[in-house]
Amino acid sequence: MTPISDPVPLPVKRSRVKRWLKRIGLGILALLILVIVVGAIYEALSRWNATRNYPPPGKLVDIGGRRMHIDCRGSGSPTVIFEAGLGTGGSLDWTLVHNKIAGFTRACAYDRAGIMWSDAKSTPQDAAAVAEDLHATLKGAGITDPLVLVGHSIGGPYTMTYVGKYGDRVAGLVMVDPSHPDQIVRLGKLVHTNLDPKQYLTMMKVASAVSWTGIVRFLMTGGEVPAVRREATAKASAYIGTSIKGALSEVEGFDRTLDQARQVRSFGNRPVIVLTAMAPLTADQLKGMGVTRQGGDRFKQEWRTLHQEQARMSTRGREQSVPDATHYIQIDRPDVVIAAVRDVVDTVRADAKPKSDDQVR
Repeated sequence: MTPISDPVPLPVKRSRVKRWLKRIGLGILALLILVIVVGAIYEALSRWNATRNYPPPGKLVDIGGRRMHIDCRGSGSPTVIFEAGLGTGGSLDWTLVHNKIAGFTRACAYDRAGIMWSDAKSTPQDAAAVAEDLHATLKGAGITDPLVLVGHSIGGPYTMTYVGKYGDRVAGLVMVDPSHPDQIVRLGKLVHTNLDPKQYLTMMKVASAVSWTGIVRFLMTGGEVPAVRREATAKASAYIGTSIKGALSEVEGFDRTLDQARQVRSFGNRPVIVLTAMAPLTADQLKGMGVTRQGGDRFKQEWRTLHQEQARMSTRGREQSVPDATHYIQIDRPDVVIAAVRDVVDTVRADAKPKSDDQVR
């Protein structure tokens, strides 16, 4: 039987395949460009809506070509200053405690450079730079009375550094599950995972670089949020496209921040309360850290030891464990944070009262 020959020569077939592959490639490229354009428009509109729907609740203070947002509520002295942890929420991290504390003294939450409503900066960010920005912001806002600094997480080293630079302004501190200058080395001996936030630098740089496409906003949107945090979460999400750059600059300066905080070795006689989150690590956290339940317990105890050391930096310092709170104590147990701040504020006020003749004797 005579074989039937292919009516289409092989070179012609190859040419057709190349044309179709080229068309498919161009189609994919066109689709990608369309997605990017739509994403960029979505991001631009979202940023515009953020400024319209969520204007700054406080005031914008000019500190020399840049504006810093500070939201002060209540009245009385000393003034409480909230220093948020690393992230993009800024002043919103204190939503559940801000108004309650403003009920007994003036309480101010602010946003660091590039976070939420504060303008970004072109210079490097670290604890010393944060302290300088805060000092300029307080001066611009006309806040001259004694301060009680309340710092969460990396806000701990930030407040430590502020004490080192402008200690005459600080009357007391509340440290909310604060970072410790030596935590990476000392905790790293107990776990099999990298605890340094700089491990996320590449991911954050990429996210910051492509934030204009809307992809970061898209990926960060969604999930169940408790009713008490819903409004704050909506505001933080609205500004995520710009706030991520501010958070990135703080991670880049993380080593410098710890080095600068390490230089501060004493809080003197100031009243200081250090709150430690002692809720047991979850099964997923233990797995991620590569430790057993017993290893996780040792990790938490060392975390408490670090906080006890920070409390001993003051002759009137104390560490307080919070057994049912995770790292964000001000969200899990806002009542504990409020009580600690009230305690320090009351002590500062008592110190400021003139002593009677009997007390002097």
